[in-house]
Amino acid sequence: MAKLIYMNNVSLDGYMEDEHGTFAWFPIDDEVFAFHTERLRPVSTFLYGRRLYEAMAVWETDPALAAKSDLMADFASAWQRASKIVYSTTLTDVSTADTRIERRFDPSTVRRLKATASSDLMIGGANLAAQAFDAGLLDECQLFILPVVVGGGKPGLPTGLRAELELLEERRFGNGVVHLRYRPLGQ
Repeated sequence: MAKLIYMNNVSLDGYMEDEHGTFAWFPIDDEVFAFHTERLRPVSTFLYGRRLYEAMAVWETDPALAAKSDLMADFASAWQRASKIVYSTTLTDVSTADTRIERRFDPSTVRRLKATASSDLMIGGANLAAQAFDAGLLDECQLFILPVVVGGGKPGLPTGLRAELELLEERRFGNGVVHLRYRPLGQ
């Protein structure tokens, strides 16, 4: 059975976006970027909320991004290789190949997808991840903790949900970013 993995970049105080809805404070460097790509490479399907899908679609719709460097081309290739499911009640069309729209998050459908997938699934978007947490579908939570405090914004983890996690792996990067990989207990 494939795993459902939630991966996100968050500030030290736990936000994935600041109070202006941006994440321009993310300290990109080659080491972290290459590690992100390695985490995406084996994923067969991305499950996204509308906003994250629209932000990520540029990796397919804007060839100039991949042309900037070998690292960016590698990331674009890994991202494009996977199928995408976008959960949205408002989106009417998608701009990327091998992408479909679902109007609502259905836990039983995701369970079937996990059971039949050839490799792991990755879920993105805090609201969507909260639904997966609630349904007991999440197998891993991977966070990139950034060395910045933004003071408010959109939380990177669900609010109002209690979950105990077991630390599986940690890695420190030269720019101060820390990657933490957890498994929810009791699943």
